[in-house]
Amino acid sequence: MNDELEKRILAAVNDPRNRGEFADADAVGSVGNAGCGDMLRVWVKFKEENGRKIIDKATFQAFGCETAIAAASLAMELIRGKTPEEALKLSGEDFAQDLGPLPPTKVHCTQLVEAALRSALEPASSQSRDPVPPKSTSVGNLDESLSRPPGQRVRVVLLKNDPPQK
Repeated sequence: MNDELEKRILAAVNDPRNRGEFADADAVGSVGNAGCGDMLRVWVKFKEENGRKIIDKATFQAFGCETAIAAASLAMELIRGKTPEEALKLSGEDFAQDLGPLPPTKVHCTQLVEAALRSALEPASSQSRDPVPPKSTSVGNLDESLSRPPGQRVRVVLLKNDPPQK
């Protein structure tokens, strides 16, 4: 990675925006990449504006490399104010635009963000989305939810197995 990209990634990681879960989310999506071990969960809250359903708030929690955290942080900013359909049209390149061109070994980080958003926003996946608990119940963080007692569902979508990253 070049020095400029490393500086931008570190700046995004040192000051991540929109990190953390929230209990009153309207949609939650989770993905994991078996090849690199990265995991990402996003929470999305909608509001009505001029008769349109738009994304009012979006947050994330990630277990992964700095590039995945930086891309998720930037993506949550980018999707705010968009309809779910508009957000789903964004690509990994859009999410990494402020970082600059990523090396091929880091492109999977932005694909992880795309997949987490699809998991939360695609109407076809609404039955398979993570259940959103009642507003009085805390969602818990990603680590806690993966350690839930038996009988409580956790859905993790594994992405295509890319070769391990060095």
